[in-house]
Amino acid sequence: MASNTTLVPEAREAMNRFKMEAANEVGVNLKQGYNGDLTSRQAGSVGGQMVKKMIEAYQNSVK
Repeated sequence: MASNTTLVPEAREAMNRFKMEAANEVGVNLKQGYNGDLTSRQAGSVGGQMVKKMIEAYQNSVK
């Protein structure tokens, strides 16, 4: 299975919204569809922000 396959198809739209929100927070202009013009730094900052928010959500749920 590919690593970018969504295990729960219904979650695809929520993940896209989450990605757009994270990109907005770090100042990266994402567009719908292909974003191959992003630099590695921009893509990494979006992914890093997503991970940061997921960790924060988990920590808040454990409290």
